[in-house]
Amino acid sequence: MASSACIKRMILGDGPLILDGGLATELEARGAELQGDPLWSARLLHTNPQAIKEAHSRFLLSGADVITTATYQASVQGFISHLGVSCDEARELLMSGVHLAKETVETFRPGDRSLLVAGSVGPYGAFLHDGSEYSGAYAQRMSVEELKLWHKAQVECLAAAGADLVAFETIPSIKEAQAVVELLREFPDCNAWLSFSCKDEKHISDGSPFVDAVRLACRSPQLLAVGVNCCHPAVVEPLLDSARAALGPGVSWVVYPNSGEEWDWTAGWTPELSGAWLKQGAALLGGCCRIGPAHIAALRRQLKGSSSSSSDPADSNT
Repeated sequence: MASSACIKRMILGDGPLILDGGLATELEARGAELQGDPLWSARLLHTNPQAIKEAHSRFLLSGADVITTATYQASVQGFISHLGVSCDEARELLMSGVHLAKETVETFRPGDRSLLVAGSVGPYGAFLHDGSEYSGAYAQRMSVEELKLWHKAQVECLAAAGADLVAFETIPSIKEAQAVVELLREFPDCNAWLSFSCKDEKHISDGSPFVDAVRLACRSPQLLAVGVNCCHPAVVEPLLDSARAALGPGVSWVVYPNSGEEWDWTAGWTPELSGAWLKQGAALLGGCCRIGPAHIAALRRQLKGSSSSSSDPADSNT
């Protein structure tokens, strides 16, 4: 597990860090059938771990500095319910997400690049598999303690497996963000980022002002970055502007929107947008749904002036 000082040196020394894209997008592009599955890409931890390693590898070849584990929709309870495994087996499956990513990194030759593995933790709504990670409505009937207890099992597994940092992703409610911030205190050696799902240019999905969500997140000294993911690229710049004053010292923005082409907007994800986000203080940049290796290769060229170490991933653009 990389220390916060090590990660900050990586960002400051040759920043920004380039994240990968949509893991499920790449898996589906290579034939995986994930739609409608309550475990989504996490099922492949059980049925086809090699496919996950190959997807990780393609993002690394495309220039990603950080690869995210296939555990967004994974949970101990979910594995028990949908795979019929024991609690211990479910925990081992969760940990395998980190092991697969680390094995891929260890066999990759990055040249002068330093690579990190981020353990993905999705919101409670991802377990519900009803789209509520984009509204946060479930948080109204749950306490902070209940949300902490839910996330704790996943964080325990990812930390024990040696993830360099934990990525709390697509968090839709300020109550769930509070639970995450409080939970991190129980894992003092863990570093993390926290990214929100947002409904418009100023609010996260539950309607709370983004500035309030950022201010709350920055209470945790273990959060190295806070920001947004799985939103339309057009809302990123105004969202970051709206919360600029709330960003704590030593905390960077993390930004990885989706492709945006299904929305009624004039432009979707392009690598050129990253320049504005970089000027706003973004230090971790990538993509989410429908962003494949070719997009990440283009992002690396835009930000670093260099392409990936192989031209093969750019042949797959989804």
